[in-house]
Amino acid sequence: MEVSNPKGLPENAYRKLEPGEEFIPVVPANKLVPELTAYSLLWGLFYAVLFSAAAAYLGLKIGQVFEAAIPITILAIGLSNALGKKDALQQNVLIQSIGSASGVIVAGAIFTVPGLYILGLNEQAGFFRMFMASLLGGFLGISFLIPFRRYFVKDMHGEFPFPEATASTEVLMAGEKGGDQAKVLIQAGTIGGVFQFMSQTFGVWREEFTTTTFQWGQNLSTKVRLEYNMLVDSAVIGLGYIVGLKYALIIASGSFLAWWVMTPMIGMLGKGVTIDGEVFQLAAIDGLSTGDIFYSFVRPVGIGCIAMAGLIGVYKSRSIIGGAFKLAAAEMGGGAKANNSDERTQRDLPMPVVTALTILTILAVFVFFWFGVTHKLSWAIAGLLVVTVVAFLFTTVAARAIAIVGTNPVSGMTLMTLIIAAVVLNAVGMTGNDGIVAALLIGGVVCTALSVSGGFISDLKIGYWLGTTPRVQQQWKFLGVIVSAAAVSGVIMMLDKIYGFGGEDGLAAPQASAMATLIEPLMTGQPAPWLLYMAGCFMALVLEWVGVPPLAFALGMYLPLELNTPILMGGVVAHLSTKSKSKEVEGKRKERGTLIASGFVAGGAIMGVLSAFILFIGRWLAGRAEWSTTLHDGTLVKADDWSVIHVIGTHRWVEEMPGSSLLGLAALVGLCLYMYRSTRSAARD
Repeated sequence: MEVSNPKGLPENAYRKLEPGEEFIPVVPANKLVPELTAYSLLWGLFYAVLFSAAAAYLGLKIGQVFEAAIPITILAIGLSNALGKKDALQQNVLIQSIGSASGVIVAGAIFTVPGLYILGLNEQAGFFRMFMASLLGGFLGISFLIPFRRYFVKDMHGEFPFPEATASTEVLMAGEKGGDQAKVLIQAGTIGGVFQFMSQTFGVWREEFTTTTFQWGQNLSTKVRLEYNMLVDSAVIGLGYIVGLKYALIIASGSFLAWWVMTPMIGMLGKGVTIDGEVFQLAAIDGLSTGDIFYSFVRPVGIGCIAMAGLIGVYKSRSIIGGAFKLAAAEMGGGAKANNSDERTQRDLPMPVVTALTILTILAVFVFFWFGVTHKLSWAIAGLLVVTVVAFLFTTVAARAIAIVGTNPVSGMTLMTLIIAAVVLNAVGMTGNDGIVAALLIGGVVCTALSVSGGFISDLKIGYWLGTTPRVQQQWKFLGVIVSAAAVSGVIMMLDKIYGFGGEDGLAAPQASAMATLIEPLMTGQPAPWLLYMAGCFMALVLEWVGVPPLAFALGMYLPLELNTPILMGGVVAHLSTKSKSKEVEGKRKERGTLIASGFVAGGAIMGVLSAFILFIGRWLAGRAEWSTTLHDGTLVKADDWSVIHVIGTHRWVEEMPGSSLLGLAALVGLCLYMYRSTRSAARD
């Protein structure tokens, strides 16, 4: 049985297929429309450069790299509509696929490379090393993922929510169809964008609600080690809605265990525990904040849990991995049916080509490490083994994480990579500054590979729903990686010259700071928290045995509480707003709700880009101004502490007022009520 809807996305796009049922994409396999054109190629590359700069600045400033795919999709649709282009859907898919290389390359680069600057190893950085680490990691991510495309996007149809891909697809379809759906999307996108702009740029309310804003909350955190934190973010609420209640609950449960059970238990040791009349106390722990306890003692458990969940995923996918190797061997020997004989919408790059590209990339990594980093054969071989094994094994982990929750735990897997790299490099005698540089560059290659593979699976899922030729996406994604790698390397060098990284006046670069803090003691002989990593490994095994998805739970333990709570809120709204005794009513509500959630994600992402540019320009202008002012509480604020918004008169000290935290929470509740009521209005019981 075939189900196709020529007016939009097929009804069975997001659900599991019934026996004998087939999914027919928006553009069927037997229909040819323009995909790669000069128009789609040039605009894709333009957005790759543009969003590399914006994402790098914002990521190094606050540690959050926004998803570039959705704002690029919006801009592509707007441009094609303005130009009156016909058959623009597939061209817009290619623009999004090429341009979105910017966000994933940025995530791979800024999480590791700035650590060289933070540790004072500026002379060990440079454009060539940054560019090669990003380029080779990107190529590995694409090459390793291609053999698994069919499994994730076709064989597992309806099994994973693919929140980011869903949002982008809904945006593309609304732009294609226009009418009521476009109006709903534009309205939701405008509301989400204005919401984000009010908080991120103008500071009308705090970007995060936290109980520590209030005195009672500070007392609770100090005495009992309990906090509640929630990002006031329209895009994350939208993601939570798309993820759904099931996975949102699993993720939140991991977060609640980490923050509300394990952190208070460890904090109790700082207060002292009485056993048989004798008090046992670890005074050093009592001097840590609640957040410090989480990041120092609990998050490593989450890292170990992610690592073991990844290994479990690799084991469960062993037949898929083995099948990929068998297919490669068969095609190389001419004994298998070539991919180019399949139907157009399932046509990948030929396996011999993928195999050759993978081997050439691995050889290039080896040459880069030997002549560009270590200058010693045994050290280069050690680095190559770490990169190849870890990147290959965790490729499916990154893809599965994106498919489930839309968030790639790449920083956690990179931390694990740095630990493994440090152990291996120490074993072959590479220590000190040379070892630090090599480990960070190894981590950069792996981090970029996992980031690219996770992001690219979303692109391929979009293409699967809409009927894009996978081979075309795969071919030109390589070019997007090249351009983005060059752009982000130049931007990092520029930002170092303007601001620097770390310290009181530099960009915070939080992930790179964490990587630098981790790798320095490892390469100088100090111990790592191996027992905490092992605890996480055993936790993942227990979760797998009792039937709880360990990766989703581990993500909750690793990601900050403030990110997981709005995801849960979005999942709860999804459950309540679509619930009905009628399957038809549920379907209509789910379609409307997904469109609204996609609008929130799109509007929030676009305003994230705009805020990045405003903050960047404002910092540049303020840095050249010679003035200062005194706030209401007597605090002296210099020009370089202000953004362009402050210059025109809106003071971000409003964010520090307790009332602004409650205002932000009220605004978020209002956003959820709008989503609930609008979704239920799609159909009545």
